[in-house]
Amino acid sequence: MTERIEQYWHGFLATLPPNSAYHGRVYVTEGFGDSPELADELGRLVLNGIKTATCSALCEWEDEKKSIPQAGLLSIILDGTGEPICILETTEVTLRPFNQVDGEWARAEGEGDLSLDYWRIAHRRFFMRVLPRIGRQFTEEMPLVCERFRVIYR
Repeated sequence: MTERIEQYWHGFLATLPPNSAYHGRVYVTEGFGDSPELADELGRLVLNGIKTATCSALCEWEDEKKSIPQAGLLSIILDGTGEPICILETTEVTLRPFNQVDGEWARAEGEGDLSLDYWRIAHRRFFMRVLPRIGRQFTEEMPLVCERFRVIYR
């Protein structure tokens, strides 16, 4: 699979002029969600221009001893089978508690009926499912890493 991802990256670079700032940049690879089905569903929302933001629990980054993403991060997004579907560039990163996410953010995440109520229910379920794997529990006050992004290649 690594070879396929490298081919995808080089396909992106081939579309750019030789002096593009993207040459020489590094990237990460990741899929959305915690299952192949969720990776496919959320990936489709990104490709359709509906999903322009995502969030994760700060404690997940701390558990993995990783720095939180910064604006300018390049991510090759993978579908549920691990195939690359697009490249995103992070444009903004903010921290905010779960209970301070607003309706505008819920719409930017692009899921369900785009409402804050849907966002809260879906994300509460998600975090209640994944956080126990790292010995953490969901709370309404837990800090989230909120990322906005744009598709730069598909």
